[in-house]
Amino acid sequence: MAIRLNHTIVAAHDKETAAKFLSEILGLPAPSLVGPFAVVRVSDDTSLDYIDADGEITSQHYAFLVDENEFDEIFERIRKRSLTYWADPGRGKRDQINTWDGGRGLYFDDPNRHLLEIITRPYGSGGTTTSRLHPLFATPSSEHHEGRSGHRGKNSEGRIVATGRSDGRDE
Repeated sequence: MAIRLNHTIVAAHDKETAAKFLSEILGLPAPSLVGPFAVVRVSDDTSLDYIDADGEITSQHYAFLVDENEFDEIFERIRKRSLTYWADPGRGKRDQINTWDGGRGLYFDDPNRHLLEIITRPYGSGGTTTSRLHPLFATPSSEHHEGRSGHRGKNSEGRIVATGRSDGRDE
């Protein structure tokens, strides 16, 4: 049997608002209330279970692998809500989409500042020869630059690869 994540608990100041936000942005069925949780089913066997929390909430990161059409639909909903989005998890490349691993990805905040991410390719799936190597798989020389545009590094085969665009955009 393969091990799969069944659920995780997500802290929120208002569980119903946060769960509704996620389900609407991702185009999922409305959350269901189960005991103290507002449950968002993100796949047949995985859910995010929101629970009310008092005080400060520690920001968490949740990444969702989506297909190209789903990405377009989600991105349209993000734009319609005028949500801020970034190409990077450090929130430095505002209003940009990354093209790591030959796919597309972006980050945005939920109402509790949890960092949500949509990607069309899993991390590292582009291998080491893709023109847009994911920063996590960059060599030490390119890690020094934290994936900033215009810098180059070598992949595991010793080939030079660009880690960004020279014009500052991270399409």
